[in-house]
Amino acid sequence: MARSLKKGPYIAYHLDKKVVKMNESKKKTAIKTYARSSMVSPDFVGHTFAVHNGNKFIPVYITENMVVTNLVSSLRHAHSEDTVEIRQNLLNNLYQN
Repeated sequence: MARSLKKGPYIAYHLDKKVVKMNESKKKTAIKTYARSSMVSPDFVGHTFAVHNGNKFIPVYITENMVVTNLVSSLRHAHSEDTVEIRQNLLNNLYQN
């Protein structure tokens, strides 16, 4: 069932706050999150989110096509064969920090 239009989209406040802070500082690092139900805001485009799937964090690079979808549905894009090498590099960088 879709979310009521009266309520508006659910965007996790802490994610929005982190993205705004990263945009001001011009840094690009992966943002770890458990908020899988959060909608993708247009401000998130160009950022990488490490979304927890219940077992591990899967990096998801947000593109314009993913705006107004949930982070859960964005995970499907992260599993395509084209992004396996990119995802592995992002995981290595994420766990080195």
